[in-house]
Amino acid sequence: MQVTLITIVAVAIAVGLSMILVSATGGSPIDAAKALYTGSVADVAAWSETLKAAAPLLLVALGACISNRAGVFNIGQEGQLLLGAAAGAYVALHLALPGPIVVLLSLLAGAAAGGIWSGASAVMNYTRGVNIVVSTLLMSFIAIQVVSFSVSVPWLLQAPRASADSIASPESAQLPEAVRLMGFGQYPNLEIGGGLVIALILTIVLAVLLGRSRWGFRLNMLGLNPMAARHAGVRASYLGGSALFLSGAFAGLAGAVILSGSVFRLQPALSNNFGWDGLLVALIARSRPIAAIPVALLFGALRSGSSFLASTGVPNYLVDVVQSLLVLAFVVPPVLARVRSRGRAEATTPPSEPVPAATTEPEKVTA
Repeated sequence: MQVTLITIVAVAIAVGLSMILVSATGGSPIDAAKALYTGSVADVAAWSETLKAAAPLLLVALGACISNRAGVFNIGQEGQLLLGAAAGAYVALHLALPGPIVVLLSLLAGAAAGGIWSGASAVMNYTRGVNIVVSTLLMSFIAIQVVSFSVSVPWLLQAPRASADSIASPESAQLPEAVRLMGFGQYPNLEIGGGLVIALILTIVLAVLLGRSRWGFRLNMLGLNPMAARHAGVRASYLGGSALFLSGAFAGLAGAVILSGSVFRLQPALSNNFGWDGLLVALIARSRPIAAIPVALLFGALRSGSSFLASTGVPNYLVDVVQSLLVLAFVVPPVLARVRSRGRAEATTPPSEPVPAATTEPEKVTA
């Protein structure tokens, strides 16, 4: 109850600060709120865009839930997502197979690429002691350069020139319609992409595994108390490494979903902060897959509604500030409550009495 009250107050403060920032940039808070509403949930078309943006956010968040539960904090989802999209693009553009098979292989290739990229950080950690947070972050910058290179050379993923005199663009060719991820519905009706269906199915499966399976129990044990987990027979290197691999695999799958479900062309800017935002979704949901669904919808609504802010004179980057404030509003209260409860426990615990030193009488020496 205490955490709920603190969270409500923190969210109210975050909303108030957001309104102040909108006013400071010369915009109207009411007009900005109307623009976000119009672009996110006002009609069927807006809802379609919100759901389309929520799918990759939810996928990235699911992977972060796994790694966070194991105490292995992966913050390189941005690069893993981008590499997943690159692997998916290569498979989709080079395999001459029936469309549904190519789509499936493209998604699997994206997941494998993201998992391998994050798995490299796990190998560095458990063999050389390299910090996972640092390595996953730095590997993201390498991934960005790798993808930029892949779309800049004709023999890899760069789209062919339209003519001999035209300038080649740093992007891949467009995916044919036969290898695109299909969904349900069509404009002007509600559109539900196949990526969202995949994300929801994986959410249910992951929630059951984390809450009901032996694997989920051992994962939680490793994250809460690594020493006790080792004494219980948990191999930290294997379980933690596999958790990091799965986290990257979910991010890579999100990249493949973005490519084959909405963008249809690989570009270095395809990730568009989906990796970072997905990590924030997991933090707000406190690493609970089911709770990540409404949070992903909220972030998806902010993303789809931000395109309408330009009409009100408010810069689009202000949405990132609002997201950051909301993250603080949801993450800080549990931490404060935990600190206060720990302080109270230490204050009520009576000090232990010193144990008197053992006294021994000198042995009697008998002749």
